[in-house]
Amino acid sequence: MLAARATAPRALARSSPRTLATTLPRSSSSLLARSTPLAGSARITSNSPRLALPALVRSFHASPLSLDEVVKVPSMAESITEGTLKQWLKQKGDYVEADEEVATIETDKIDVAVNAPRAGTLTELLANEEDTVTVGQDLFKLEAGGSKPAAKEEAKKEEPKKEDEPKKDDAPAPKQEEAKPEPKSEYRKPDSAQPAPKAPEPAKKQEGKTAPESPASAAGPAKGSRNETRVKMSRMRARIAERLKEAQNTAASLTTFNEIDMSALMAFRAKYKDQVLKDHGVKLGFMSAFVKASTVALRELPAVNASIEGNEMVYRDYADVSVAVSTPKGLVTPVLRNAEGFNFVEIEREIANLGKKARDGKLTLEDMNGGTFTISNGGVFGSLMGTPILNTPQAAVLGMHAINQRPWVDSDGKIVVRPIMTVALTYDHRIIDGREAVTFLVLVKKLIEDPAMLNLYN
Repeated sequence: MLAARATAPRALARSSPRTLATTLPRSSSSLLARSTPLAGSARITSNSPRLALPALVRSFHASPLSLDEVVKVPSMAESITEGTLKQWLKQKGDYVEADEEVATIETDKIDVAVNAPRAGTLTELLANEEDTVTVGQDLFKLEAGGSKPAAKEEAKKEEPKKEDEPKKDDAPAPKQEEAKPEPKSEYRKPDSAQPAPKAPEPAKKQEGKTAPESPASAAGPAKGSRNETRVKMSRMRARIAERLKEAQNTAASLTTFNEIDMSALMAFRAKYKDQVLKDHGVKLGFMSAFVKASTVALRELPAVNASIEGNEMVYRDYADVSVAVSTPKGLVTPVLRNAEGFNFVEIEREIANLGKKARDGKLTLEDMNGGTFTISNGGVFGSLMGTPILNTPQAAVLGMHAINQRPWVDSDGKIVVRPIMTVALTYDHRIIDGREAVTFLVLVKKLIEDPAMLNLYN
């Protein structure tokens, strides 16, 4: 028995791995595993297919799994933990390039783009549009590698479809010809049998009783539609509504008004706008003057630039001015940081850049976080007068309105026609007294009516 066990390994060692894999019985393999070390046994274990085959199987199953990558919802900001999956820009089976936008997630402040980490094909979408997704949640699977399908192949696929379409058109044609005689035969039978048309006559009489109501109902829709459309409120709109109501419930809001003669500023703009556009590529508007005048007034009256946090009042030696910008999704307020150090051209350039980013939906959280004072220009829409609402936790907001030609008493006591703008300052009376609010607005008025005075405060 021992001799048989010794000769079997020698024979197996001389055989090829394929022959060994097919001829070696399961009982023999287990016998070899339990056998004592003999001459040539080391050669058996090193060349044994019992060790090689499982390794091949493991490598076969591991390689395809490494190609699929699960892309998660990216981190959006410290204060934002979830959002709404607004749109899939790519679908299952689509090829995407590296850093190509795949989906858009809407938050209460901005829209976040989800990009592909590398080039590949989308194998599975793990969420539906309008679903609420959280940071770190699995969003889609990406199979790395591959190549973008050529346009020629797509054109070839479309060509046979076009060739099949006329065949489909030819097929129903005889069916329609065959169907024509069938209704003729059906109508002939009622014509020959006269009782058939008599049956609907009482129904017509019954309908005649309700006839007076039918013209009224028919005339109703003609006067105007009464349809209603319900649209889900976006996260940004819901957040805006929440913030505005919070401002009304929290702050002791009060508004003071004043009127500004815009003649000097309009003359200043008319004189230098072409030169500024030529030298700097920026359009010179009125907003830069109001931002500059506001930063001077904020420095003179620090309470207007302050805010309440708990039981403390926070005063700042810098002015981060939020400029209200209207977008299709709602009102946003990107921030000009340290606006007190900007000149007219720099302010106009920053406002233009932030406005473009807002309209294109490219604003980031860093563009809108913070802000110590807000300026809202409702005059661009023709607003004559209004009371702006606070952008909490800020303590004040300046509202600009439309410029209109009005009678005005000049310094000589003469009545003249001048371009007049009404301005409004809404402030939190908990931290700003009426004297400070009125003084702030009067100082802004003086600086706008005489722009040269701005040089005295630099």
